[in-house]
Amino acid sequence: MTHPTDTDTYFICATPRTGSSLLLGLLDSTGVAGHPQAYFRSPDEAAWSERWRIAHTAQHALDYGDFVRAALAAGRTGNGVFGAKLMWGTHAELTTRLARLHPDLAGDELGLLEREFGTRIRFVHLRRDDVLAQAVSWLRAEQTGVWFIGGKGEISGSQGPAGGRPRFDRDAITRTMRTIEEHNAGWERWFEGYGIEPYRIRYEDLSAEPEAVTLRVLDHLGLALPTGGRVTPSHQRQADRLNEEWADRYRLRPPGV
Repeated sequence: MTHPTDTDTYFICATPRTGSSLLLGLLDSTGVAGHPQAYFRSPDEAAWSERWRIAHTAQHALDYGDFVRAALAAGRTGNGVFGAKLMWGTHAELTTRLARLHPDLAGDELGLLEREFGTRIRFVHLRRDDVLAQAVSWLRAEQTGVWFIGGKGEISGSQGPAGGRPRFDRDAITRTMRTIEEHNAGWERWFEGYGIEPYRIRYEDLSAEPEAVTLRVLDHLGLALPTGGRVTPSHQRQADRLNEEWADRYRLRPPGV
């Protein structure tokens, strides 16, 4: 197995409703950028463990080293590249678990990631300029239980059942916007604290030019689309007129008015 020039592993660092599932599917379609998914959300461990046939107890206790090795095996392409998605907070769940495997690196989150995933790690930061639209999309996904349409059998999103009815909630939108800002600020602090300059992507650019953005990510990773290869989406767009109506309704009477 040969490795690419520049990358062992890359992490898509994001907040919900920034097009991260779309980007994962696009990168997967290239055949050279791993099979990136949200492997490390603790609520999903049992489902991944069952899929990968990792032994665990009725309380879902498992050997986390086995879990990471299974994720690496599932998430690599033949060139050795591994990809995964990390939401703000998930990175701390992951590194806390890794610190139990490597106590000599406890407190050094980047060092823990490099120990387990290789020293040539790249970070891609995905965010959305229109925070109101993001908050509306996030709230609607929480209410309905539908986080994506399409995909390739990923395990992620709400643990609740799908089929709930969407309901406009001004206060919930405001709270979600604050959460988004806090999570974006958290990523910025984390990158700065470890001297990381991530490759930055705007949701608006990804939505408008998915193929071009994907090719630019490949270039950043030191990868190239194989001859005859294509960048193809596996997820469908979810936003519709209802999202726009909620955003317009919110703007008519912002918080405190």
